[in-house]
Amino acid sequence: MSPEGKALLNIVILGFGFMFMFTAFQTCGNIEQTVIKNFNSSEFHGSGYTSMSIIYGVFSASNLIAPSVVAVIGPQLSMFFSGLLYSGYIAMFIYPYTWSFYTASVLVGIGAAVLWTAQGNVLAINSTDSTIGRNSGIFWALLQFSLFFGNLYIYFAWHGHVHITDEDRQTVFISLTVISLVGCFLFFLIRKPEPEAAPSETSEPLLPTEISESNSTTGPSSVGLCSQAVDAFVKACKLLVTKEMLLLSISIAYTGLELTFYSGVYGTCIGAMTRFGQDAKSLIGVSGIFIGMGEILGGGLFGMLNKCNRFGRNPVVLLGLITHFVAFYLIFLNIASDAPLAPEAGTDLQAYINPSVGVALLCSFLLGLGDSCFNTQLLSIIGFMFRDNSAPAFAVFKFIQSIMAALAFLYSNFLPLHWQLLILVLVGFLGSLSFFVSEWLAESSRLDSDYDSI
Repeated sequence: MSPEGKALLNIVILGFGFMFMFTAFQTCGNIEQTVIKNFNSSEFHGSGYTSMSIIYGVFSASNLIAPSVVAVIGPQLSMFFSGLLYSGYIAMFIYPYTWSFYTASVLVGIGAAVLWTAQGNVLAINSTDSTIGRNSGIFWALLQFSLFFGNLYIYFAWHGHVHITDEDRQTVFISLTVISLVGCFLFFLIRKPEPEAAPSETSEPLLPTEISESNSTTGPSSVGLCSQAVDAFVKACKLLVTKEMLLLSISIAYTGLELTFYSGVYGTCIGAMTRFGQDAKSLIGVSGIFIGMGEILGGGLFGMLNKCNRFGRNPVVLLGLITHFVAFYLIFLNIASDAPLAPEAGTDLQAYINPSVGVALLCSFLLGLGDSCFNTQLLSIIGFMFRDNSAPAFAVFKFIQSIMAALAFLYSNFLPLHWQLLILVLVGFLGSLSFFVSEWLAESSRLDSDYDSI
């Protein structure tokens, strides 16, 4: 197999590994609050919302140390052990205890930071300037299939269930744990990418436990593991304050805000609309399916069209901005303002049009499509601009994104829907402008590099 084919296969395996893991984890996240409410035990006092707050809080703090972990044990083992933490969190629901629930939440927050930093590193080292956009799209499309399968499971498995029994819970979470473990072990199929100058090294083992992303020939024997860890942490801190990352930070912040909106707030709004009828709660799963369809279409489309795109990344981001603005406007018209804050019985209020399930699901699709526009292009430009420091760069990316997601979860507890939409519109507009400037800087750098090499 050619080096490019081998690298592409690595990206596909990476995508499938994440698809299996997040099919299990996202399904777990969607149903855990319902499961907790139906869990008949006076000894368990956990809250799904509190768990998510802990996960995102620890996630954001752990992103600055994640490059050190990846530097010490390598991206492959980093993803495997992080995946085991995800599987442990899911398995905890088989026999849940309050202490194990919140302990697992902390561990998943740490594991998430290491997992996504290692993922960004694997994406970068298996891509070139000409394939980074395609590979980002392929990975993103495969990952988002987890939204489709997970929410499809929610809709069909528990449709019409009034109470979730202990047997139902144990069966589901045993299955989800197995699915998650399959994703973990898929990471061992990823092979070390071949250096362009040494195509004969086809018998190299799996990804090395040490990372040296520079062009230096200094081997791991001359640099201790502790020094590598400290160096990775320092690089992450330095990258955080560079001009390029500060510009991209507004776009990254927007992805954190809209991640919270489409993954948590919007589904809650749909389920709270009593005017959607008795199936309003089950529409949460259908909405997730439509979000996944938008994510998959966007990731696959932008991946396939990458080589044909002569205009750079800006048109895709502009498409994402327009798509989201259309979705926000339709949501503003279709969903009652108090829907995010409505009690368990829901809200009887009406927005500016007669509530339509079709419009609500169209907005779900548009939210997913727009999200794929922003995320695929951010993965692409970060992999391009910070190729020599990809692990710290993707750690900073997740650090900013998770902080903003945690902030959004916080204000979603008391801000009406219309105020939340206004925040998304303002930050989305500013984030797109900052991305356009970043793309212009990246293109100028590429042209200067091409000129110098002549």
